[in-house]
Amino acid sequence: MPISTGLWLRREASSNEQRTVITPADAAALVADGFRVTVEESAHRVFPIDEYAAAGCRIVSADTWPDAPADEIVVGLKEPVPQPSALTHRHIFFGHAYKGQTGAHALLQRFEEGGGSLYDLECLTDENGRRLVAFGFWAGYAGAAVAVLHHRGQLSAPLTAMSRAELDDLLARYRDDACALVIGALGRSGRGAVEALTVAGVRTTGWDLAETRQFDKSALLAHDLLVNTIFAAEPGRPFLTHDDLGRDDRRLSVVSDVTCDVTSDCNRLPVNDKVTDWVMPARRLHDEPRLDVLAIDNLPSLLPRESSAAFSMGLLPLLRQLPDDGSVWTRSLDQFTAARKLTSER
Repeated sequence: MPISTGLWLRREASSNEQRTVITPADAAALVADGFRVTVEESAHRVFPIDEYAAAGCRIVSADTWPDAPADEIVVGLKEPVPQPSALTHRHIFFGHAYKGQTGAHALLQRFEEGGGSLYDLECLTDENGRRLVAFGFWAGYAGAAVAVLHHRGQLSAPLTAMSRAELDDLLARYRDDACALVIGALGRSGRGAVEALTVAGVRTTGWDLAETRQFDKSALLAHDLLVNTIFAAEPGRPFLTHDDLGRDDRRLSVVSDVTCDVTSDCNRLPVNDKVTDWVMPARRLHDEPRLDVLAIDNLPSLLPRESSAAFSMGLLPLLRQLPDDGSVWTRSLDQFTAARKLTSER
């Protein structure tokens, strides 16, 4: 029997966002399962629209999701375009709105105004709170790669999307004696960072929970590169403070903040309070000794095909649980409901 739930894959608003959360191959699997899959045209998506049509999807013009039938679930990666302001449908995307981030209140107000709901992709977890699907590996990979290239003076701006083979070629062209520290080394992002540093031939130290609890500031400052990949749900000891910037014993010269909690109380790198972007990937924090930070909040977009394929593969079995709200989707909706309630009470 055909499944009644419709999935409406919208285009992404950002011109440098080529990723998608559903690839043509996985869209074909959903269609075969009986899902109605509608895909908006996009000038930037890494997968051509013809591949979705061949997968059996219905193709529509960009930004037509506001007029989609009420029972459609609108699927995307980041927040949709600003208009209409009221969000009426059920939506699936990364909201980044539950830890006090900049723009969080405005996003939740859009749902309050329209009566819609959000299944936040960041909140698809198992019963132990472990995230079930994420772009983390490729965020860590790209974050470490751009840090290495910047340290070597090889990072070209503005950044452009590429394949892993192209990025690996850049990393392997040159060898130096740099050393890097990855915090959160055993997580998805940390594993990606370590792999990229291995390709680049950079000596790497990995810290995870045990090492971070012990926390040796002098050891941290003795590395050339720091790649922060931890996912912090609450405030904690900062890794780098303003008092550290002028220390004579600081070897550290490049920080890649993959986590990018820059506007949240959970920010473990309070020396940085701004994201960087593709046009200006690095920002100078201190002159002598030099310290630059890279805090790009859509790192996996540098490798759009690989990161999209991995994420879509992980999301597919969860989408197959729709339309019945299984525990995974219920947990995500519960977090949205709690956050929206707080917003409405203010």
